[in-house]
Amino acid sequence: MITRWEQGRAIVDRLIDQERLQKVAPSRELAEVMITRARTHLKTAASTAASDPTAAFQTAYDGARKALAAILANQGLRVTTAPGAHATLLEVCMAQLDPPMGQRLVHFDWMRRTRNQAEYPELDAPEIDEADVADAVRLGDDILELAEQVLDAMPVY
Repeated sequence: MITRWEQGRAIVDRLIDQERLQKVAPSRELAEVMITRARTHLKTAASTAASDPTAAFQTAYDGARKALAAILANQGLRVTTAPGAHATLLEVCMAQLDPPMGQRLVHFDWMRRTRNQAEYPELDAPEIDEADVADAVRLGDDILELAEQVLDAMPVY
């Protein structure tokens, strides 16, 4: 019997129809590579927070993003390069995992918005500091842990 992941299926199908998400060959191997890179990014972010908080924050964000993308790679899904791709990544993961794990994912949106402020700065925007990086690393580590937990539970889409 083939099992299907039903939670969030209507949203995932809509995102595929809108070409914001695409089906690709499922790959546990790629998912594991992305998990390893995510872990490395989070460690790098923690070690560079004092010398370059903005770059460290962006690296922590990339770690969290790669952890979420690993979930999709394992399922045979990938966000497209359409505008808002990183928001789509969160949307598809939330659709499939909330409840019960949504509270562990919602902080990715704060990380995404803060990273966007760093990438496209405005003069009146607050600077990223070491405390922001510490929060991003902690939240990224939690997202990474979540991704590792669900890889075996979520079948190919």
